[in-house]
Amino acid sequence: MGAKITLDYISHHFASAKDYTLKEIDGIIEPGEVCTLIGRSGCGKSTLLHVIAGLLIPSEGCVRIDGKQVHKPSAKWNMMFQAASLYPWMTVEENASLGLLFAGVPKEKAKRKAKSLLDMVGLSDKANENAQSLSGGQQQRVALARSLATEPDVLLLDEPFSALDAFTRSALQHEVPAICKELNVTMVTVTHDIDEAITMADRVMIMASDPGRIVSELQVDLPWPRTHMDHRFQQRRKDLMDMFTNTKQTDDDAIEVSAARIAAAQY
Repeated sequence: MGAKITLDYISHHFASAKDYTLKEIDGIIEPGEVCTLIGRSGCGKSTLLHVIAGLLIPSEGCVRIDGKQVHKPSAKWNMMFQAASLYPWMTVEENASLGLLFAGVPKEKAKRKAKSLLDMVGLSDKANENAQSLSGGQQQRVALARSLATEPDVLLLDEPFSALDAFTRSALQHEVPAICKELNVTMVTVTHDIDEAITMADRVMIMASDPGRIVSELQVDLPWPRTHMDHRFQQRRKDLMDMFTNTKQTDDDAIEVSAARIAAAQY
């Protein structure tokens, strides 16, 4: 487990948009790496994540996972969204085993797998409760167990903790990458949160907008688990904040270039 993700000069243009949403994004995410995409709203982070997941085919370029071009979603690269999207009338265990049942795994085997994963995410005592009785953080833990049940090589997270309270969010920011490290799953996550990026990532990719592109990277070479009070954490946070702030100038430059091209075309 743990797959290599290759981004081969990805560009994307929605039919309803005048300009490219993503432009010539290239890079490699190594097997077992935890990589975070960070950028301002509208820079194309979620669009890029959807492209990696096979939910969206790029206009140009492609994504390769372990050398195979991504054409569609797969149980080998699972995605978690902001909403846990559980079936409220099902038990926690039934929700966690759902992907396995859809894949044709015998019910008893799926049940055993779900049980072990619920134990891993700290919900073994909730296995027979209805999903609707759980808190938001507990529901996200069930969604994580469900995502890991099919033994994916890649886990993609689109701001899955943004709606949670601060205490639950902090706990999951530590627990989820730890679980992925234990299982050797490559993880790519999207966030707006500087602290979350430093807490979770081996590497942070900073995106600018108009069009969406990767303009910088930061290696987060800190030991696990990470604490906000550590002076090394604070230094990496400052480094990322400075790099993130600089994307504003990059965006402004891109807007000026675009305006100049429009003016030249009109002239």
